[in-house]
Amino acid sequence: MDATAVAGCFRDKSILITGSTGFLGKLLVEKILRVQPAVKKLYLLVRAADAASAEQRVFSDVIEMDLFNVLRKKYGLAGFQSFIQEKVVPLAGDIIYENFGLDNSRADALSKDIDVIINGAATTNFCERYDVALASNALGPRNACEFAKKCPNLKLLLHISTAFVAGTQEGLLLEKAFQNGETLREGYYMDIEAELQLVDKIKSELTAAKSGTSEQLEKSTMKELGLKRACHFGWPNVYTFTKTMGEILLGQRRGNLPVVIIRPTMVTSTYQDPFPGWIEGARTIDALIVAYNEQAFPCFIGDRSNVIDAIPADIVINAAMVAIAVHWNEEAQVIYHVSSSLQNPLSLYAFEDACMDYFYINPRTLENGKTVPNKRPYVFKNLSFFRLVLLLVYKLPLQMLHVMSFLLCGMFSQHYNKLNRRLNFLMLLVKLHAPYAFFNGRFDDTNLSRLWSEAKMDGGDNSIFNFDPKCVDWHSYLVEVHVPAVLKCARREKGRA
Repeated sequence: MDATAVAGCFRDKSILITGSTGFLGKLLVEKILRVQPAVKKLYLLVRAADAASAEQRVFSDVIEMDLFNVLRKKYGLAGFQSFIQEKVVPLAGDIIYENFGLDNSRADALSKDIDVIINGAATTNFCERYDVALASNALGPRNACEFAKKCPNLKLLLHISTAFVAGTQEGLLLEKAFQNGETLREGYYMDIEAELQLVDKIKSELTAAKSGTSEQLEKSTMKELGLKRACHFGWPNVYTFTKTMGEILLGQRRGNLPVVIIRPTMVTSTYQDPFPGWIEGARTIDALIVAYNEQAFPCFIGDRSNVIDAIPADIVINAAMVAIAVHWNEEAQVIYHVSSSLQNPLSLYAFEDACMDYFYINPRTLENGKTVPNKRPYVFKNLSFFRLVLLLVYKLPLQMLHVMSFLLCGMFSQHYNKLNRRLNFLMLLVKLHAPYAFFNGRFDDTNLSRLWSEAKMDGGDNSIFNFDPKCVDWHSYLVEVHVPAVLKCARREKGRA
């Protein structure tokens, strides 16, 4: 199956996409419109009060992005707007509800027109409220599956998950489905319905105890509960925990529905398509780049010999589209790890080297024009020792500065606040990344390799849908594309704030 056959699969087809306002969702919308302008309709489900609000959100949060500049150049401004109006249909709804919250007549009409559903909606916050994460990451895929079974012409449901549903397991992590009740702790059984009831019970108790509990108390309670339940069953955070639940519910409910699950690892900026370096927000390891650039990164934790499993976003999108074409109308569930750790591993040391090279070529400067020295942060291999050093070397002197500032009527308050923000940022990074700082898993990509071989079978031009992880030269990509893209994005977001 060559690129022409893959693109042809989307001709005259109607596709429902959830999560189109997200990073991967936007890339998917752009790619389909660019490689197959003869697609019938792209229905984009977004959270909005009504149809007008949905249209406004789609155009402001998706279509107006510079990601679509290639299409704007192709059609011209007026032609592009006309093309989008013809192909893109915003829908006001939410995956947390049955039928996505659409009224019966709208849901019925939509179900008869849909050929493919791509479920990319999720909350990716590691510290999300348990009730919110359950609704989006667990019940969302279930609702997408139930709606898919009502679509008489549906050929496939593609669900975007994460490879880190594997938690922090070691060794070779297979492209296999989770079974009902399965957890990452031996001897433990997870009952998803019981988890939903637990959330309802605790929220009811909070309301009864406080005669209408404060929003802040409910929020903090739900966040603590999510982390507690995730750790109880063996996952490091509520995001990966509830994404696993979503996969399980999808497997339970699908029946004979053709299902493809895409599990990307750490998603980075685009490698080449539609252009190199498109990104939104500081994602996973990107926070370390931003922290180093802002001199908020004196030390960290990890093992420099460990592998960072990163994958550019356009490779994920290409793999997803080829998988849709290959598994079109097959009554099976297939899982793909879109990863790099086996075929093209990137070590923490190599990542650090590339970042150092970038900052050597592009030295940081202070407001007075003085160049900031390019110095490697110290990396601790022991988390407890790291915390002790942080306490003795940074936390205690900072508290002494705070006391001194208080005694001198706030003389050092501005300097204290700046240093305190940096310390808190560093501690937040450690909290979020500690479970993966010493990650020794490798994601099996047998299915992905087989898919790539099948995509190359006809010998055509496969560069349009390239998803071979071996193609990435990590050093040049990081120095020339990814690091500058991350810093540009950080400056843009800082300017908005």
